[in-house]
Amino acid sequence: MTCNIQKSLVTLDENTKSKWGEVQNQYQRRADLVPNLVNTVKGAANFEKSTLEAVTQARANATSLKVDADDLSPEKIREFQQRQGELSQALGRLLMITENYPELKANQNFLSLQDQLEGTENRITVARKNFNDAVQQYNTKLRVFPNNIFGGMLGFERKGMFEADAAAQQAPTVEF
Repeated sequence: MTCNIQKSLVTLDENTKSKWGEVQNQYQRRADLVPNLVNTVKGAANFEKSTLEAVTQARANATSLKVDADDLSPEKIREFQQRQGELSQALGRLLMITENYPELKANQNFLSLQDQLEGTENRITVARKNFNDAVQQYNTKLRVFPNNIFGGMLGFERKGMFEADAAAQQAPTVEF
């Protein structure tokens, strides 16, 4: 019985790590796109340097934190999510400011990058959902009897999930 519990928890643990890898992959894709987006905007518009610097700094902060798949504690997930949220906010400000630059809105490179960034955000959403599903399955298996007894003895611990950002509770204001 202990072997079956251990085997199933290891399988679910590895699935969770795999899903975490995909989350990191999608965030890396976004981080790779950001410099291209910033350079395209820089080349096509002459505007607030502070906005570009904020995006660059948020990207640096977001990519400097590495979360090991073996330590997916709720605290680590929250810190990772907070830094990624700061990058999302900076990108949102960048995209809003570009509305004042008609030549940029018509720039094919910018439009392509904007589409790629939107697609990346959708991929991140899917990867986070898949990760949370895997964590839920793992944590549920770990908490039910008799796994809750043997799981702890075998060194398995609960994993953290992505949670909605507090700012997501308020709808963004769209102005024309």
